[in-house]
Amino acid sequence: MSIKLFNTLTREKEDFKPIEPGKLKMYVCGPTVYNYIHIGNARPAIVFDTVRRYFEYKGYEVDYVLNFTDVDDKIIQAAEESGEDVRTLADRFIDAYLADVQALGVKKATHHPRVTETMDDIIAFIEGLVDKGYAYEVEGDVYFKPRSFEGYGKLSHQSIDELRVGARIQVGEKKEDPLDFALWKQAKDGEVAWDSPWGVGRPGWHIECSAMAKKYLGETIDIHAGGQDLTFPHHENEIAQSESMNDKPFANYWMHNGYINIDNEKMSKSLGNFVLTKDLIKKHDPEALRFFMLSVHYRNPINFTEELLGSAKNSLERIKTAYHNLEHRKQTSMNLVDNKEEWLKKIKQFTLDFEKEMDDDFNTANAISVLFDLAKEANIYLDQEQTHTSVLEAFQETIVTLLGILGIDLEEEQELLDEEIETLIEERNEARKNKDYQRADEIRDLLKNRSIILEDTAQGVRWKRG
Repeated sequence: MSIKLFNTLTREKEDFKPIEPGKLKMYVCGPTVYNYIHIGNARPAIVFDTVRRYFEYKGYEVDYVLNFTDVDDKIIQAAEESGEDVRTLADRFIDAYLADVQALGVKKATHHPRVTETMDDIIAFIEGLVDKGYAYEVEGDVYFKPRSFEGYGKLSHQSIDELRVGARIQVGEKKEDPLDFALWKQAKDGEVAWDSPWGVGRPGWHIECSAMAKKYLGETIDIHAGGQDLTFPHHENEIAQSESMNDKPFANYWMHNGYINIDNEKMSKSLGNFVLTKDLIKKHDPEALRFFMLSVHYRNPINFTEELLGSAKNSLERIKTAYHNLEHRKQTSMNLVDNKEEWLKKIKQFTLDFEKEMDDDFNTANAISVLFDLAKEANIYLDQEQTHTSVLEAFQETIVTLLGILGIDLEEEQELLDEEIETLIEERNEARKNKDYQRADEIRDLLKNRSIILEDTAQGVRWKRG
């Protein structure tokens, strides 16, 4: 079965057909690096990393580009406030971004281009648009004319007249039409800037991605992706620039992930519910956060609460516990049962079911349900008096593979730290107090399979490593 994905451009699910068989060119809009990322930024990092992983699982060679905007009004302002130069501040927050997403299981991109390192390509791209009549220069600023591009509005599905209603000319702007947008900005005194045919300045936001996508992936790419908030104006403007310059489609498929709400309210600084990723991963297991993000279809909004994150953590732990229980049972497996082939056939079906869900627009929510069913079936098998090692291993290999597609690596689980053990014991005590014996038993089994021995004493539970 081919992979189907929802194309924002056509608003339909389409069969994915690569430009080049067996290869995928994918561009994801990265962060503007003036601060630490919030969980809204973490969602596309996780979602599109999972898309990449699934394509690789299906045998594709993936060329994955995620850019860094490392010069921008916000970066310049943040540098002034911190007393750093722009490059130092940008470097610091690029490092912070990479540390955060690595903790969340995100693989490093094939290329991580930076605006400041792509300046010659950006200037050449703007020159081309001016030469072709799609852009014009006014006193050191260069603007693109959306009205000159026939397809403007096709991604956001708005007409040029609808877009014109909300457009304004800001104070200091010299553009001819409110819809026109900046490709190059004349530098203010003291700002970081580069020489160009139009004087000293720096690029506008939208032109950066058009130039970087072309440099690293070519004039037409397979998939362009990012958050839903980028559909207009950023991605709309990228299409206009790139297709005007190259006279061919910019991206064949456009993917956008939904918003994140915090306790049923839109996340915003004004509401005081702004959650930084670095703070969350200090407090919670990063794998649980990733699992939570994938528990909802990527195009749907997701509501973040501590309770829902805790529920995701428990759900992931149940799958891990099944894996560790299988490992423990291998020590006593008799290999005498004759229903091995029947069970191996059942296990194979779970992989097919998982692929069916992922092939349908990367439905990770339903794919996770398949994983739950797999863990449940593994527990049923473990209840048998006799087991076969090959079946136990098939269950384990399937759990490892399917979780791996979701970016959770069971094979590289680190030894539990002392404080993690104490936290699990405390959670087990609380579960027993609340008569949640299923959860208490899951924690006991988890610790047992990680060679942690519990001893109930008059002074409470003690533990030691076995």
